[in-house]
Amino acid sequence: MNPSVANGFLGGRLRLWQPARGYRSGADAVMLAAACPARPGERVLELGCGAGVALFCLGARVPGLHLAGLELQPEYAGLARRNAQENGIEAQIYQGDLAQMPPALRQQAFDHVIANPPYFTAGTEAPDQGRGTARHESTALALWVRAGLRRLRPGGWLTVIQRIDRLGELLVALEGAAGGVTILPIAARAGRPAGRAIVIACKGGKAPLRLLAPFVMHEKAQHFEDAEDLTSAAQQVLREGRGIDLGLR
Repeated sequence: MNPSVANGFLGGRLRLWQPARGYRSGADAVMLAAACPARPGERVLELGCGAGVALFCLGARVPGLHLAGLELQPEYAGLARRNAQENGIEAQIYQGDLAQMPPALRQQAFDHVIANPPYFTAGTEAPDQGRGTARHESTALALWVRAGLRRLRPGGWLTVIQRIDRLGELLVALEGAAGGVTILPIAARAGRPAGRAIVIACKGGKAPLRLLAPFVMHEKAQHFEDAEDLTSAAQQVLREGRGIDLGLR
């Protein structure tokens, strides 16, 4: 059994267990949670929730949400359940494949679906199975989008974080099924190309696409020393648990 370690998130508001060896969620999961435009009382599903970092960061920011997560790997699903219990967050965690959605989930509709699908389609897969499964695609990105949209009520929101080089693929998957697409590029430093993008779309929406200015993570132009140099905006999201206002609602 892979040992687990507890990591602090949102300035210590959350203490979440993740595998000591293998894939561990970090800033991308927190950014995904911060961008989701959920309001108190709404229903949220995370596809591929892992140990629940994004789902529980969202739950810590927005009170009164009804949270659910779907995770393929049993070890990670078990950690998500443990993290929910130990942090006092109510959540229903399902173990299963999004391509063959568990029957209990197929009967539900949500106001929001969030996802951080695997980034890589090629290259050497990590020797650790958990890390390899989390980072290398075995289910096509279009199927992630399709599964998420199926679980949304009309007018619900899909929020996805993905590598910038797969943005075109993501937009094609959304075409015809969702609109009001908002794209937030994420750049490590000012003046650098964005490496990630958060994409938010409304099921059945008709509003035109919006491309926002990049969200810059680090203050300095270069990494000179082994010390944190987050921008004020990144500090507010990663350490203070604030949301990212994208002007959606």
